Amino acid sequence: MIEYKYDTQLLIDGENLDEDAVHDYIISHFKGDCLIAVGDEETIKIHFHTNEPWDVLRYCATVGEIYDIVVEDMDRQARGLRG
Repeated sequence: MIEYKYDTQLLIDGENLDEDAVHDYIISHFKGDCLIAVGDEETIKIHFHTNEPWDVLRYCATVGEIYDIVVEDMDRQARGLRG
């Protein structure tokens, strides 16, 4: 059984981005694990396992422009199914 079902990945573009602030916000406001928030002042890559990918996306869209969004159902993958 997978505790956090969705592998959520995206890029955020903007100005004066702070990867530590984004990381800390996600950790304190969303349940999940395996968070990676890396980048610089213009682009941050997010990777996060959660059951609330839409909420994470909504937050990230307030930080900057989001793109290259991938949300994969890891439970389906574990069962050998696509998606």
